[in-house]
Order: sequence, then C-alpha cells, then structure tokens
Amino acid sequence: MIKVASHLNHGTGRSCVITRRSTFSASHRYWLPELSLDENKARFGPCSFAQGHGHNYELIISMGGNLDSDGMVMNLSEVKHFISREVTDQLDFRFLNDVWPEFDISNSEGFLPTTEALAKTIWFRLSHYLPLVALRLFEADNLWADYLGDSMNAFLTIRTHFAAAHRLARVELTQQQNEKIYGKCARPHGHGHNYFLEITVRGEIDPRTGMVCDLAKLKSLVQELVVEPFDHTFLNKDISYFADCVPTAENIALHISDLLAGSVQKLGANLHKIRLQESPNNAAEVYAEQPILNMCPEQFTSQVNK
Repeated sequence: MIKVASHLNHGTGRSCVITRRSTFSASHRYWLPELSLDENKARFGPCSFAQGHGHNYELIISMGGNLDSDGMVMNLSEVKHFISREVTDQLDFRFLNDVWPEFDISNSEGFLPTTEALAKTIWFRLSHYLPLVALRLFEADNLWADYLGDSMNAFLTIRTHFAAAHRLARVELTQQQNEKIYGKCARPHGHGHNYFLEITVRGEIDPRTGMVCDLAKLKSLVQELVVEPFDHTFLNKDISYFADCVPTAENIALHISDLLAGSVQKLGANLHKIRLQESPNNAAEVYAEQPILNMCPEQFTSQVNK
C-alpha cells in the first residue's frame, strides 16, 4: 500500500512576508506658525497655499512572521480591519493637518504631514496590531516614502525621466568584437531610450517640518545635475564621462550616483539608491551606501529564524 504524504501542516513554522495595499484620498498644507507668510512661501512654495492641496495616497504594508497551521502569517480579514479602523477610515477625505494630534503644529511637538512623516505615523499606529516589516506610502507615482520602524530614519524617493541615445562599444575593440559582446547595441550610430530615474535618499525626519530633506531643493538638484545635462543627448559624445566609459545602464546609474551623493549630503540626507529603468525589460540599481531598503531587516531575519 502506497502512503500519500500529508500536507495538512506543510507550511507551519516557515517564514513569509505578506503585503496589503490600501488607498485613501486626503489633503494637507505645509505651514508653520513660527514662520512669516514670506518665509513659509520661500520654504514650502505652493504647498504653503492657504487652502492646501490633495493626493490620492497608496499605502503598501508588508508584514512578516511564521506561518500558522492555517497557512497564514495573519488572517487577512483581521489585517483589513486594523488598517481600516486605525488608518484609512480616519484619513480618507480628510484634511491631514487636523486629523491626528501628531500633526497639530500649534503644539511645539507637532510636525507637518509630509509623505515621510505620515508613513512613520501610520507605522506606529499599526505596529500594535500588525507584525510590520516595511511600509511604503505613495503620495504620487513620482514621489513616495519608505519607513522600516527605525526611530526617525526614513527613505524618500523621487522619480523623473530623460531621453538619451547611446552606443555600447569599447574603443579598443573592433566592431566585430563589440557586436559579440553588446549585440545590436554596438551598431555604429547608436540607439535611444526614454530613461526613468528613481533617486532614493535616507535621513532623519525633521521633528518640526516632517521632512527628510527639502523636497524642492532635491528635485532642483536632480534637474540641474542630471536631467538637464543628460536629456536629449548622445551620451557617448555629449557627456565627457562616457567618452571612455561604456554607457551601459549600470555605468549610467553609477555615474549619476557619484554626481548626486555629495550634493544630497549637503541637503542633510544621504543618497541611498539609484534605480535607472532603461526599458520595460531592463533596469539597473546601485547603492550609494550600505543597502537597507528592499533588504530583509535584521530584526525580522532573527525573528523568523528562531
């Protein structure tokens, strides 16, 4: 008689990370009472306008733990309940500055509801109920924040784009040798891409402004040092760095990282990661410091391996 193995408790005790997506719409305003009208406008630009402005927020919550006998890290019905009760029901179609006491700027300990500050605040409201591993909050498709539960430390990512052409070839090799390495990308007249660039910075959330760094200055920096010089160029000929460096996606990402790292630090943050999307099928990521974001946190690893 052949015995059939039982899979009743197949996954019990094994580690897993699950995610839950949720959305809400809300408005906010960047305004500090200790600053004058002109100072607020200079510091926060249009975000300081009196009526505020709104976003369709997307929240991605990652939770980790060991599977129970039902094959779950946690029952999704409970997950949905806690997210709704503690976050989305309270924030949806609300003015964020007035919703939670953390954002009461009339109090000296209050801070502005920036993307990164909101992500941190949501984390601490959910951490009592869910085994959180990571939290990502999209304010828009070109701006989001990540929080991993590390005190005031958070990540802020901006997304932009530029169009450029390049040719992949090493000057010391023949055309035939280059084509053997780079294929069609070695053709003499090059080819072009619409590049999508993500810049992730890491830093402590300012206890008053709620910011990792000045977002407007970060965007301006990326525009000045990368987008304007790179856009609508033939990289091999118009960007001196690539005169003798093959402009692969990897090398372009590394060069952008080198261009930005020092200037980002002057803004009070650290450049963490560059991601360059060359096409729908190809992308390169480089880290400017010890990788943390998108890595399994040490405390979670130790927890699930017990």
